[in-house]
Amino acid sequence: MPDDTTNGKPIPEHAARGQEDQFLGVRVSLFFGALFFVYGMFVPYLPVWLDFSGLTATEISIVIAAPLFIRIAAIPCVTFLADRIGNHRLVVVVLAWSALASALLLTQMSEYAAILIVAVAFLLATGSMMPLTETIAIASVRTAGLDYGRMRLWGSIAFIVANLAGGLLIDGLGGGVGVWLLVVAAAFVVISAHQLPGPPPTVASSSAPRMMPWRTSLPMQLIRSRPFVFFLIAIGCLHGAHATFYTFGAVEWESQGLSGTWIGALWAIGVTAEVILFAYSGALARRVGAVPLILAGAAAAVLRWTAMAFDPPLALLIPLQSLHALTFGATHVGAMLFIARAVPHTGTGSAQAFYAVVAAGLGVGAVGLASGPLYAAYGGQMYFLPAALALIGFAAGVVLQKGWHGHALWPETDLSPKDRE
Repeated sequence: MPDDTTNGKPIPEHAARGQEDQFLGVRVSLFFGALFFVYGMFVPYLPVWLDFSGLTATEISIVIAAPLFIRIAAIPCVTFLADRIGNHRLVVVVLAWSALASALLLTQMSEYAAILIVAVAFLLATGSMMPLTETIAIASVRTAGLDYGRMRLWGSIAFIVANLAGGLLIDGLGGGVGVWLLVVAAAFVVISAHQLPGPPPTVASSSAPRMMPWRTSLPMQLIRSRPFVFFLIAIGCLHGAHATFYTFGAVEWESQGLSGTWIGALWAIGVTAEVILFAYSGALARRVGAVPLILAGAAAAVLRWTAMAFDPPLALLIPLQSLHALTFGATHVGAMLFIARAVPHTGTGSAQAFYAVVAAGLGVGAVGLASGPLYAAYGGQMYFLPAALALIGFAAGVVLQKGWHGHALWPETDLSPKDRE
């Protein structure tokens, strides 16, 4: 029977575990890279293919916007199901194959109604994988002591690579190649999904499906937790504050006379700063902690968005864009660290669902909708809205800091806080 040996000598148990943990980090990093490679393809280039296919501007906007609203209900359903069966990897694999099948179907579609249905299925499958991937990553941080930021940064790098590669291919081959870029990217996701780790044996055995009353279910435990509620308020405000910039940032810069080259460079500065913070986030997390990282992001957001409201010159825009490392990077890392430390393993999928719905769904969607009328009426002064949201997020973070002492919200083995009474 094979055993762990090197030249006939047994490998020390801690050395074998170290090798296993190293490969675990590589597998999670690979999937982050593959998933964000998809995002880097469809965010800029799916609209290009839709336009190439003859859809009107209104039809294109419906295809892109519809999944944002549908996933508010879809993501919790998927993640709660993954929590119940206790195997997040299995759900990710199913979603990955669904995304690839949808992308292949999309290559055969030419009518608006058919494109809408299949594209929404594709975008929902890829979007629903993100909270599950974060759950798997957080599990590896907890069980193997891996550095979340070092794994997550490969997603940001892949996003940039996809932007550049996709642009070059479309310039050379035309807009019709856009849908095939999605097929190739989705195939990478399928391959890397099968490399993801499954649940640890102890978790798998303790996470067998069991029907619990809704009032004592994991989602309700989270909703009833005062620290978790203030966590959601802080994160929802801070991520939602970015929606104004994502929607009208480039438009406002263009109105200030900045060239397309400088606009692209400013976006690259923000993403590069984010990557650098992810690279050193492990050391920051050990020295600072989860909630202080969120508070640092909130303080930087108040400064960044208030300054942006005064249409600053290019010389100030460069350091303001560098603050993206804090306003998004530190906030996100702090949020993942909080979930890792505060939420028992059986509830991390549900916690990620709430995070995705509140931060990337309700927060971004609501602020994005409000930004249109505000920009039309006030121009660059619309940034006072995200500045105010950042201030609210900072206040919620202060309450969270005082009310959470770094421990799990409830013991791992408990089904409900009421069971302990």
